[in-house]
Amino acid sequence: MFQSLDELLQILNPQIVGSLKRAIELGKWPNGVVLSPQQKMLCAEAVAYWEQKHAAPVERVGYVPPKATPCADKHDHDHDHDHEEEAVTWVAS
Repeated sequence: MFQSLDELLQILNPQIVGSLKRAIELGKWPNGVVLSPQQKMLCAEAVAYWEQKHAAPVERVGYVPPKATPCADKHDHDHDHDHEEEAVTWVAS
């Protein structure tokens, strides 16, 4: 279907991204052909790339809300804690 990530990224739109997510979820294309491990990874990269550019963080696949901290509810400004983002690692299966 696609030979490179760049080729795939050029044609992405919300409908295609939805189709790629579905193919990853089911492990096959709509016509029933099974995705190869390389195709799964390519699709996942394309979805992540598109969502990074077009979706709010809370709408992205794999979004994990920040942990609530005890001092967040107390409005304690003496202990100004910066919220650090945690990296999410893709694991190929």
